[in-house]
Amino acid sequence: MAWRNHSTITEFILTGLSNNPHIEALLFVFFLGIYLLTVTGNLMMLLVIRTDARLHTPMYFFLSNLSFLDLCFSSVTEPKLLKDLLSEKKTISVEACLTQVFFVFFGAGTEAFLLSVMAYDRYAAICHPLLYGQVMSSQLCVRLVVASWGLASLDAFIIVLLGINLDFCEAQTIHHYICELPALFPLSCSDISITTNILLSSILLHGLGTFLPIFFSYARIISTILSISSTSGRTKAFSTCSSHLIAVTLFFGSGFLCYLMPPLGSSLDLLISLQYSVVTPLLNPLIYSLKNKEVKAAVRRTLGKYL
Repeated sequence: MAWRNHSTITEFILTGLSNNPHIEALLFVFFLGIYLLTVTGNLMMLLVIRTDARLHTPMYFFLSNLSFLDLCFSSVTEPKLLKDLLSEKKTISVEACLTQVFFVFFGAGTEAFLLSVMAYDRYAAICHPLLYGQVMSSQLCVRLVVASWGLASLDAFIIVLLGINLDFCEAQTIHHYICELPALFPLSCSDISITTNILLSSILLHGLGTFLPIFFSYARIISTILSISSTSGRTKAFSTCSSHLIAVTLFFGSGFLCYLMPPLGSSLDLLISLQYSVVTPLLNPLIYSLKNKEVKAAVRRTLGKYL
C-alpha cells in the first residue's frame, strides 16, 4: 500500500494517560501486570482447549479463536502503551499510526463477529439440542470463523483508507494513548465530513450487523429457557450462555460508547477505550474459566499433566 506523502508532518505525539512521571511509573507497573495476566490467561485457554479432547466442540472452537484474537488484540496497543509510559517523548510515525488504526479496527471487528457467531452457537445448542450436531457441523464452524476474520479485515482496510486520505498539516498532538481514526480527525486540515459519514456508516453497519443476530439469538434463547418447567433445567440452560452474555455486554457496551458518542476530549474517552482494548481481553478468559465448570475441570486436568 502506498502512503500518501503530501502531508507536511511525519509523526504524531501521543499525550498518553498522564504527564506526571510518578503516576506514569505506577501506571507502567499496573498495565504491565494486566498485559502479563492477559497473555497468560489467553495462552492457558488456548492450551487447555487444544489438549483436552472434551473441549473439542464448536463452542470451544470459537472460544479458542476468541482467546487467540484477544492475545493479538492486546499486543496491538499495550506494548506501545508500556513503552510510552517510560518515554519522555511519546511519538509515533504516521505510517505506524495508520497501521495501528488498521489493527485496532481489525481486532475489534473480528471480536464482534466472533461474539455474534458464538451467540448463534448458543441458540442452536439451547433451542435445537437434538439437531445441534448437524447444525453446527465442523465445516460450518470453520466457514463462520474464516468469514469473521475476513470480513473484519475488509472493514478495517476500508477504515484505514479513510485515514490515508487525510491531510495532516501542522497539528501533531493526538489526545489519546493509541491511534484511533476519530482521534486523528482534529489534526486533519482537509474536509472530513465525507470521511466522518463513511466511518459512522461503517461502524453502524458492522455494529448492528453483529449485534442484531446476538439480540435475536438471545430473544429465542430466553423464550426457550422460560418454557422449561423445572427450575434446575432453566438454571442449567442459562449457565451455558451466561459467560458469553457477560462478554457481549462488556465488549459491545464499551465499543458503542467509544465510537457512537461524540469525542469529549476527556479522561472518559480514555477509560472507555481502555475498557474494550485492555480490560476486555483480560477478562474474557477469566469469565469463561470462572463461570464454566467444564473449563475449570479442564484447567485442573491440564495443570495436573504439566505440574
